[in-house]
Amino acid sequence: MVKEKAIQMKSKVYVIKTNDRGLGSKELLKHFIPDSLFGKRVALKANYNSADPFPASTHIDTLSGIAGALQERNCSVVLAERSGMGETRSVLEKMGIMKLAKKQGFDVIILDDLMISDWIEEKSGGNHWKKGFLFPRIFKESDAIFQTCCLKTHRYGGHFTMSLKNSVGMVAKYNPEDSYNYMSELHTSGNQRQMIAEINAAYKPECIIMDGIQGFSKGGPDTGTLIEPGIMIASSDRIAMDAVGIAVLRIYGTTSEVSGGEIFKQEQIARAVELGLGASDPEEIEVVPENTQAQDICSQIEEKLKK
Repeated sequence: MVKEKAIQMKSKVYVIKTNDRGLGSKELLKHFIPDSLFGKRVALKANYNSADPFPASTHIDTLSGIAGALQERNCSVVLAERSGMGETRSVLEKMGIMKLAKKQGFDVIILDDLMISDWIEEKSGGNHWKKGFLFPRIFKESDAIFQTCCLKTHRYGGHFTMSLKNSVGMVAKYNPEDSYNYMSELHTSGNQRQMIAEINAAYKPECIIMDGIQGFSKGGPDTGTLIEPGIMIASSDRIAMDAVGIAVLRIYGTTSEVSGGEIFKQEQIARAVELGLGASDPEEIEVVPENTQAQDICSQIEEKLKK
């Protein structure tokens, strides 16, 4: 008897053409807030690596839209953040996030302030981290994790910084007990891009929203060559999300590191595939236009994914 081939479920990536971040977030999140999350605790990870304006950092309207959509479902929302190019609390103050949190009624946790008991050690076995790394308990113990990232390249060795790279801001910079500097290890390692992917094995997001209304096609993460795709993107699959993001950058023209070769051979993505974190090739991605205006760029993305 011939066995039927297992049906491969595709990772859906939803794309909406819009310049209205509140509307875009609300429409995309319709696919990602299940009834089971009603009244639950949700942790948010945004992109506040520095106090530079969008697309270097999460636009305040995007964060407000995501938090608001979750609060409409009676979720208890907490934003947990660590900056890399600035002092986190100062960055959040300058970007207006602390005022937004007070106004909208969600909590903010500064990851730099956590004690050793607030972290969970992720062991180094099987990855490129010499001593493993510390991952926040707040994310491990929440009922769901939502992430929002930007569309940009990375000139300091990451090549691109989207959903996989945004997870670096979850890891402790220092060990509170022995002051070991995890970020120094990461940024001086020849295995940096693999290490970025390996962080993502520590958690699974309910949803990622990428604000691609604007982006950096070169430079990044704080400044760069500005492009304006006018889209927002959502998925639960970080590999599919970043593959689509790379496709968008290629549409607009990008760096040699990001434009060269097959998308799934980019080191961040290739290592994430090895770890089983999502789609393993372009055929496992379904790009879904959320409105008619997005159909054209979705067709272009699909063509770029095949190359």
